Formats: sequence, structure tokens, C-alpha cells
Amino acid sequence: MENATPRKKVTAPSILAAKGGPKIKMVTAYDYPTAVIADRAGADIILVGDSLANVVLGHDDTLSVDLDVMIHHTAAVSRANPAALVLGDMPWLSYHVSTADAVANAGRMVRKGGAEALKVEGGRKRLDVIKGILDAEIPVMGHLGLTPQSVHAMGGYKVQGKATEAARDLIRDAIALADAGVFAMVLEGVPSLVAEIITKEVSVPTVGIGAGSHTDGQVLVFHDVLGLHDGHLPKFVRQYARLQDGAIDALSEFFADVEKGTFPLDDETYSMSEEAARALLRDEPRGDAFDAF
Repeated sequence: MENATPRKKVTAPSILAAKGGPKIKMVTAYDYPTAVIADRAGADIILVGDSLANVVLGHDDTLSVDLDVMIHHTAAVSRANPAALVLGDMPWLSYHVSTADAVANAGRMVRKGGAEALKVEGGRKRLDVIKGILDAEIPVMGHLGLTPQSVHAMGGYKVQGKATEAARDLIRDAIALADAGVFAMVLEGVPSLVAEIITKEVSVPTVGIGAGSHTDGQVLVFHDVLGLHDGHLPKFVRQYARLQDGAIDALSEFFADVEKGTFPLDDETYSMSEEAARALLRDEPRGDAFDAF
């Protein structure tokens, strides 16, 4: 249901202040119409995720999208002027080469894409990059656990932090990110106990995806929640609709009406005044002139 009254603009500081408060609601969106839907539904954060590589562009992983693609889609979302915070994903190799490059690329996401904050994958190894972006006055959200841009290094999309020492490493990463100044962090694909410990240990909000119910908020992919595809769904996804089925049914009905000649009807057709129609028919061209006409 659409919110009845305009909402106050959500900002990175207001998300930070929500630690321990009402659960943070976050969902992805990749263009103007999906951003409008997400915002009207009450999202606190709209993530323009590099997951668009999978659900919008049909790639097998997120490594296929570059900075220009992310800017293009972030700009489309920002044009919806949502009350939700517009969070852009920094794509693979946009922050891995040098801090200077990362800051310049982050600036492009803000200046050209309209991002109001950026998400960066990785823990302590990304601290210099994160601090550089923060020094440029750009809010940063961290991302720990199953980081899709590390799919090859991880050997696939696998739950992270299941072993004791691996869990301790994630906790250390989370504390380091919070100390560096991120305003929040995503915890993806980690045991619920690890996410619960991190949420208690850090002073910034945690947003879970496949991380249990103890985080400060939750995020899912727009197309997963609404059933806009029939691909594989991780166990942590709950579908609230099957819009793909409804869309197929609607288009099939349209095509059937076209075949039967029942679309368009007279009240779906534009007409001329009788006087103009008579004049057109009276002066209707013939021969070569008619062909040109």
C-alpha cells in the first residue's frame, strides 16, 4: 500500500542513528519504475546493486558490470527522487587498483549517478580505500561475508564464517569497518550467530541477507521478492508474489486479442471530425501521388 503522506528524506546519518531502533528496510532497484515502487512501499534504503548483472542483464555473476553501467542505472533510480537513501554499489575493479582511482570512481557515482552513499565489499584489506572515499565526504556502507565480487576467490557462492577462526576474522573485519567510519554494513551469507555477535559488537547498523534475524535490518533483491524470474533462489529468499506469472498471463491475453482482431476497440482508437474525414476522402490522392501520400 502506498504511503499516504510524504516521508522525511532518509540519509546516511539517519540510518546510522537507527542502530538498535526500528528495523531498517532495504531492497534493490535498478531503474526508475522499480525505484518508484520500492520507495512508495516504504524502503529506507534503495540499493542499486551490481546484482543487476544477474537479474536485469542475464549474466552469471556480478563481475560483468563496470562503472559506466552502474552509473547509468544509479542515475535512473535517482531520477525517481525517492525519500529512501539511494545507495550505489561500487563494481568490481572500481576500487581495487588504488585509493586514488577508487575516490575518483566514487565521485563519478555521486556526480553522474546521483548516488547518496556507496557500498564497498571487503573488510580490513579495503580500509585504505574506504577511508579515502570517506575523506571525500562520501558515506560508505561496508559489505562482509559472502561478497559476490569474490566469487572466484571463494570458490563459489558459499556461506562464510562457518569455522571458528573464519568467524573471528569476520568479527574483526566488522569492528575495523565500524571504527573506520562506515555508516552501516551488509552481512551476507553468514551464520546467524556470527551476525548476532557482530550486530552487538559494532556501533553501526547491520543489514542482513542470509544472515538470520538478529541484524538491524534486512535486504533482498527486488526481482526475488516479487517473483519476476523463475531462476534459482537462495534459501533465505521469501517470495511475496509471482509477478512473472501474472505478466505472462496479461501479455498472452493481449496477444490473443490482437490475433482475434478484438484489440483495439473503437473507444481505444483516435478519430477525425466528420468534416475532416469527408474532405480527406473527397481529396484522397490517386496513383503515384497516393503512394507518396
